[in-house]
Amino acid sequence: MISQSSTRIFARALVGTVLLYLVSRFFIFWHDWPDLSETFTSLFSSGDESALEGNKLYQGLALIMLYLVSFVLIFLSVKRNPNISLTDDANKYKNIAYFIVRAAFWATFLVGLADAIISLMRVEEVLVQVVGAETAQILDQASQRGLYVHYPLMALGVVIAAFTRSLGFIWLAFLVVLAEFTIVITRFIFSYEQAWMGDLVRFWYAAFFLFASAYTLVENGHVRVDVLYSQITNKKKAIVNAFGSIFLGLPVCWTILHYGMGTRQSSLAAPILSFETSASGYGMYVKYLMAAFLIVFAVSMAIIFISYFLKSCAFLFDEKDAELPMGGEH
Repeated sequence: MISQSSTRIFARALVGTVLLYLVSRFFIFWHDWPDLSETFTSLFSSGDESALEGNKLYQGLALIMLYLVSFVLIFLSVKRNPNISLTDDANKYKNIAYFIVRAAFWATFLVGLADAIISLMRVEEVLVQVVGAETAQILDQASQRGLYVHYPLMALGVVIAAFTRSLGFIWLAFLVVLAEFTIVITRFIFSYEQAWMGDLVRFWYAAFFLFASAYTLVENGHVRVDVLYSQITNKKKAIVNAFGSIFLGLPVCWTILHYGMGTRQSSLAAPILSFETSASGYGMYVKYLMAAFLIVFAVSMAIIFISYFLKSCAFLFDEKDAELPMGGEH
């Protein structure tokens, strides 16, 4: 029989798998570690062609050990704290997803503002006078601007997210409207428009649309179109929510992560690794970050789906602090 402890272990393993997948992509793509499939093939293959040797083998084994140790710690953490409710765990995962979204929002705001200013000075040919010829040459290269401007600002966004609880979606929506309004004014009144202005609108709007999805799901803000759900009992609603979260919601998130980051040539990994920019020579250098938006979307939604699953299970287990299923009124 399924118990609350086994449900907590299952949920924590799912969250751990999502986060460990990102960690493994970091070591594989940025530090050239072998993929798990390469390591297993090397260990169990009888041929010598696919065998890993030296540091590569140790790196592959270290990645496997990272997964094994993490899952052991997950199991032990649940066993050592058996009295924590499913609702408490669900709220923890919700807070993790909120932190990811907050950090992504602040990073997007800071990077967009800084890159727009650099692009403006570059278009108006004042960048050299402001920062010097050597620095201007560095900022003209997408990879260098990413390393020395974008990455530090993203780190600052994570720090800000740790000290604030505001998600800032209202402000991000306001910034999108303000940026678009500026384009309208400068185009039709002053006959002035540059490629970076449209890039900034798309950059902030994409972030607003994708980052808000997880938050809107928790707040039940998505448009719900159903024929049967509103007519069934709360218990059946909880079953539908739990089943839908695990078997319908999570597979979508994993599909995005797997096909987007499976290899260095995948649709999301390739732009990030190459610091891909827009076709316009005088636009912003943030196109590669827009690929990362889908990663943030998939990870935050996956964690929220797991939180959603636990809240539904808490109701089915009749926990004291369990909440009614979404739309539960009777």
